[in-house]
Amino acid sequence: FGLSKMRLTSILMTLLLVAAGAAAQQQLRIGNPAPEFTAQSLEGSVIDSKALEGKVIVMTFWSTRCAVCHSEIPKLNQLVERYRGKDVVFLALTMENNVRIEPYLKKNPFTFDIIPNSFGVLLKFADMDAGGRVNMGYPAHFLISRSGEIAHRTYGFDKASNLDAQIQRILASE
Repeated sequence: FGLSKMRLTSILMTLLLVAAGAAAQQQLRIGNPAPEFTAQSLEGSVIDSKALEGKVIVMTFWSTRCAVCHSEIPKLNQLVERYRGKDVVFLALTMENNVRIEPYLKKNPFTFDIIPNSFGVLLKFADMDAGGRVNMGYPAHFLISRSGEIAHRTYGFDKASNLDAQIQRILASE
């Protein structure tokens, strides 16, 4: 009886360790509720994701040092124009601060609502491996449906036309 109790304890400990490792991993999937967040825009307004329910949210994680991001900005700005007056909100999140962003934006206008210092939001959206390391390529795009679910996610070069098609799909389906 003692051996089987020890064996049972060993099995339970192994299961607990596996469950803890799985819990440390994070990957948002299509259909999952989008993480809630509150952040301050470059202009000083507070962006509360909960208050944006009922709108389609286009989130782009980017950096001034990202060449792909730089090349995508004009295409992303066209999306803002295309959906002006519709229930679509465009947010550009960067871990960089105002001192770094403002000179960049003077030369490279980005018409999304810019959210600096957004490391905390990035942690909610980034994939995490079992060791807790962040795994997110730039630019990263997330579309959140009107009901607050992840509707689309993508990383990398030349995704603007696909984002446009996905926004149209979401608007048509809801």
